[in-house]
Amino acid sequence: MGMLQEFKEFAIKGNAIDMAVGIIVGTAFGKIISSLVADVFMPPIGVLIGGVDFTKLAFTIKEAAGDAPAVTLNYGNFIQSLVDFTIIAFVIFIAIKFINSLNKKEPVAPAALPESSKEELLLTEIRDLLKERK
Repeated sequence: MGMLQEFKEFAIKGNAIDMAVGIIVGTAFGKIISSLVADVFMPPIGVLIGGVDFTKLAFTIKEAAGDAPAVTLNYGNFIQSLVDFTIIAFVIFIAIKFINSLNKKEPVAPAALPESSKEELLLTEIRDLLKERK
């Protein structure tokens, strides 16, 4: 029963729940960005470079033979994934930068020096008088 209790404590802790929520939101965010790239950014880029559909860019390594499909190197999908990654990384960078700016702490003022005792003040005055006589 001890292991079940430990698992229950782990699952109920805020860190595990926060992590699960983060993964779910991150997955949904990834789908949104993929759609943004595939449906909004890449078509105009394709038109600008001559009407190219990036998802169909491929290099055929071996032609189809009989029932065997062709072996292709789909570099267009790779280009689209790179654009997805770049946009996701940039958005996360901006979000973290914004969160860090909200969490900026005020600079801590240096602690005031403790007041000198009467003996120290007297010794300082004596030292200063001796310096003046030289």
